[in-house]
Amino acid sequence: MDKTLLLKHIVDKLKVVHQSAIDAATRAYETATDEENAPEHKYDTLSLEASYLAQGQALRVTECEDDLALYAKLDIKHFTSEDAISLGCLIHLIDDSDGDKFVFLGPAAGGLKISFSDKEIIIVTPSAPLGQALAGSHIDDEIEVHIGGERKLFDIVAIC
Repeated sequence: MDKTLLLKHIVDKLKVVHQSAIDAATRAYETATDEENAPEHKYDTLSLEASYLAQGQALRVTECEDDLALYAKLDIKHFTSEDAISLGCLIHLIDDSDGDKFVFLGPAAGGLKISFSDKEIIIVTPSAPLGQALAGSHIDDEIEVHIGGERKLFDIVAIC
């Protein structure tokens, strides 16, 4: 699998998320500063609430920019079957019900789903429970993850 192309797909998706965050922040700012939303009495909090929303959306834009910067610095390593899993690794897992899962251990944007080469790939970060279990593991290892009080087992069948 061409991981350089996969990384490009991830960055493209992050750019879409970033633009969406910019658009939401712009709308929130415009709502917060709109003359029609000026308080009419001391209990009218619409403009205050809108300003909090604008601040939150601005933080989201910053987070998206940070995610993009981390992926811009990510070195694409082509892992061999002897390598331990680390940042930048694409992992093929089989869960305890024989379902295939493909995850990319990335520096940020955990939970983001990418469609690539007819596969759905989910980004997992090293701070996530699955990312912690994967880091340092090898092909043919079985990992155990506790998510939401539920125990899940995964077999690592391939990395690249």
